[in-house]
Amino acid sequence: MFFLPPFRIVLRIHRPWLVVLALLSGCEGQDSLERFGGPTMGSTYSIQYVRRAGGPVPAVVRKEVEAILVQVDQQLSTYRGDSDIARFNDLPANGCQVVPASILELVRTGEALSADSDGAYDLTVEPLMNLWGFGPQGRQEKVPDTAQLAAVRQRVGHAHLHIDGERLCKDAAVEVDFDSIAAGYTVDLIAARLVALGIDSFLAEVTGELKAVGRKPDGSPWRVALEAPRDDRQVAQRIVDIDGYGVSTSGDYRNYFEQGGKRYSHTFDALTGAPITHGLAAVTVIHPSTLMADGLSTLLLILGPERGWDYAEKHDIAAFFVIRTDKAFVTRTNSAFDRLLKAAGH
Repeated sequence: MFFLPPFRIVLRIHRPWLVVLALLSGCEGQDSLERFGGPTMGSTYSIQYVRRAGGPVPAVVRKEVEAILVQVDQQLSTYRGDSDIARFNDLPANGCQVVPASILELVRTGEALSADSDGAYDLTVEPLMNLWGFGPQGRQEKVPDTAQLAAVRQRVGHAHLHIDGERLCKDAAVEVDFDSIAAGYTVDLIAARLVALGIDSFLAEVTGELKAVGRKPDGSPWRVALEAPRDDRQVAQRIVDIDGYGVSTSGDYRNYFEQGGKRYSHTFDALTGAPITHGLAAVTVIHPSTLMADGLSTLLLILGPERGWDYAEKHDIAAFFVIRTDKAFVTRTNSAFDRLLKAAGH
């Protein structure tokens, strides 16, 4: 990972599955396509927007976006010891702390997703990630012994958290990690700020999570290529036009280790305390809320190719599945995804 001043956001979220197709051969009239970006959250961000006559200059827009990124870092990063959530994580059992409204919102979102997945999705798996070597305090990627795993699981579980007014409290020494929803939440914050600035057409992307609104200066839509992973290269499988939706992909394809001939992913099932082992390699969710797209893509990945599929169908979630088989990766789209693409003219 790398980051350059003034950015210190290191939530270590990396989603390599989406490719934005937004190149223009030119622009019409007085409208122009502006672009900027940089390092953030251990990865990168990029903003593209249509600048209308009389609209805000790029320097102003960039300043507003960077202010959001700095705020998210100060509140949500588990890679800096003085962030709001890091200070909460340092509290012992039965501790409480006044936290920003953003943290309370994300904890409530995590609680709902945890309930919907019967506890498989959980914001408090950081001790498990550290134990297996994937977290910010992880030392070595290896399979822990049974005693170690049992001890750490005592400090995992959303049920140990509760909100008391403006305070977040815990009855066990749990640690909260927002990696699975922070980028989507940040994209929504940026999108709202762009709209407030009078920008009505843009594509905002943070670590691969994105939201697109409106159209490019030539009238063409913002387009996203959904990819299926391969060992040697990435291959675009489906091109989708996006307007008014957030897009998020979660996958276990690159962040894993192998031991004893078995593959261990960085995505954890909180019920088992272990990485997922099923054949779902990646899943993309398209949703009006990028926050929800982010969380739901992780939830579906944890549930797997069968349970995740059933969940997406039951809750009418537009989802694109990449499933690992013995011979190759195969893709599958559900009914909500197909309806969305049909409505977009695909």
